[in-house]
Amino acid sequence: MSENILTLTDAGFEADVLKAPAGKPVFVDFWAPWCGPCRMLAPHLEAAAAEYGDKIVVGKYNVDENTQVAADNGIRGIPTILVYKNGELIGQHTGAMARTELNAFIESYL
Repeated sequence: MSENILTLTDAGFEADVLKAPAGKPVFVDFWAPWCGPCRMLAPHLEAAAAEYGDKIVVGKYNVDENTQVAADNGIRGIPTILVYKNGELIGQHTGAMARTELNAFIESYL
């Protein structure tokens, strides 16, 4: 994983996501290593994290290693991206996206 992407856990979710810098959207990718669509989305997320730099925060939450936040948010399919801003859930997308779709999704929250 790139240095532009946080590895999120149940223990650190509140500090890393809910208390992220004000005004900066946080994109949380709920994924698993065995998930084909998740692996297809990963390089697009890494590119977006690098491209948008300090305008956004990107984190990956492995649903095999952590379960509480996924359960609390009713995550049933992966990949799912949840978008938080100022500690509030403001958007979501389930399923893989092409790079152009992901960029449009991110832009809609900037």
